[in-house]
Amino acid sequence: MTEFVTGRLKKIFKDNRVSVGTWITINSTDVTEALSRVGFDWLVFDTEHAPLTIETVQKLMQPLNGSNVSPIIRVAWNDPVMVKLALDIGPEGILVPWVNNKEQALNAVRACRYPPEGIRGWGPRRAAVYGLDLTYWKRAGDDIALIVQIETREALDNVMDILSTEGVDAFFIGPYDLSVSLGVPLDFESETFKSAIDTALEAGRKTGKPGGIYTSGGQDAVKYLRKGFKMITLTSDISLLLKGAKLNLDFIKSP
Repeated sequence: MTEFVTGRLKKIFKDNRVSVGTWITINSTDVTEALSRVGFDWLVFDTEHAPLTIETVQKLMQPLNGSNVSPIIRVAWNDPVMVKLALDIGPEGILVPWVNNKEQALNAVRACRYPPEGIRGWGPRRAAVYGLDLTYWKRAGDDIALIVQIETREALDNVMDILSTEGVDAFFIGPYDLSVSLGVPLDFESETFKSAIDTALEAGRKTGKPGGIYTSGGQDAVKYLRKGFKMITLTSDISLLLKGAKLNLDFIKSP
């Protein structure tokens, strides 16, 4: 019997190891199967900004079976019903957007835990291998990684409180939203944005919580790795597709 939720992602965070993944936004099992074979540590299935439903995400996750890739679901909001639905289809991690203070961090933790530690309702379905994994409910709280997004000025002001919350395993910078919130839209080289990044990383070091960030590609990823980020998103499936197509077209059309 195969366990869908194994705790390997959470162990990566606990060991403070570097991991690399990409964003899944395209509704194609071919895409997820192909990307699960090239060396990524995890894939984030985005239900916040991509047109993916829970039913779709379950189908997209299934080709990862037998691979070394951990599925993460970004829920659309810090809502216990959305978290519950996402957890029940068996991801190894949950990414929660727009966590701005300790209370919201606690709400995310409670949504991921069964009583008495939390408020998650019973009905794990695929997460428990359709009822065959009788140990799932006992280890779910220990095996599922909770990643909170730091993407507003308020979150930055409260970042120590957020990351010191028991049950939060890692944090993730949403650079686009954070730069907009800081008044420097998409200016990732501004001192304001750089200072914000340093503040979040320092809080992560003090609390022992690794930080992640979305990057535009390899060169950008290396820059953030050198700064101390451990969870690197190497752009998205659609960006990889477009960049690959444009690179080859430009090569053919160049004089």
